[in-house]
Amino acid sequence: MPASKTATMRDAIAEHVDDGDTVALEGFTHLIPVAAGHELIRQRRRNLTIVRMTPDIVFDQLVAAGAATKMIFSFTGNSSVGSLHAIRRAIEHSDPRPLQIEEYSHFGLLGRYIAGASNLPFYPLRSAGGDLLAHNPNIGTVVSPFPASDGGTEEVHAVPPLHPDVAIVHAQRADRLGNVQAWGILGPQQEVAFAARRTIAVVEEVADDSVIRSDPNRTTIPGLAVDAVVECPRGAHPSFVQGYYDRDNEFYRAWPAISRDPDALRSWLQEWVYDLPDHAAYLAKLGPAYFDQLRPVPAMSSPVDYGSAP
Repeated sequence: MPASKTATMRDAIAEHVDDGDTVALEGFTHLIPVAAGHELIRQRRRNLTIVRMTPDIVFDQLVAAGAATKMIFSFTGNSSVGSLHAIRRAIEHSDPRPLQIEEYSHFGLLGRYIAGASNLPFYPLRSAGGDLLAHNPNIGTVVSPFPASDGGTEEVHAVPPLHPDVAIVHAQRADRLGNVQAWGILGPQQEVAFAARRTIAVVEEVADDSVIRSDPNRTTIPGLAVDAVVECPRGAHPSFVQGYYDRDNEFYRAWPAISRDPDALRSWLQEWVYDLPDHAAYLAKLGPAYFDQLRPVPAMSSPVDYGSAP
């Protein structure tokens, strides 16, 4: 029987993430691996290059904690609320330390993941996205080997492959072998898992093998691309997990007052990350009734019949 890939969050981060690594924590507004980010902070990782298409609060926390020296992204902000002040302080004032940034369009960064996952030397883009060419030397141009529509030659933009040392994704469920199933907004989870050298899958629940096999088309990342499976219920809070809990909008609205004040942010990290041994303690501190307000109304899909040989 194949060996189980299940691990605790503490062990998965300790084994697979080293100081100086490039770490992609993906999740496009949904399925954000927040608990994994907190464990990176708790284990005091340093000099990381952190990557995400839409970095939000957990990246603000990683920067404030001094874990990151560079951020690769395609949009950053506290969505629907405003700025991320720790990231702004690091970029604009090198406070508490400089943060190098590398920005792409959404499709540009997705192209980097696709090139990495496909072992291609670059990914072509029709548009680089506004004035990014003036600020990002990693966006180049290539001449198409095929005639343009007018018969002439054509240049397009191109981005290099991205191979994160570690990809961390969050999903609804996986089996013990790392076959990950997710639904709702998926973002670039599959692309980053195949592009990365190592992948940690954090899931709401580890399901029996038979559950995953009964619905194979819902498997977004096969176990061959996953190195560790971490069961971490509510590990994406304050973001949401389709069918499990809703977005905690009050948390997002409360964050600017914390983030804007460096002392308040340090106190928050001490109280909610450093002083707690793990995410279970974080949930216990929130209280057993906290997620009642975030419980979604069930919206079941209809079952399908995959059939089988008689």
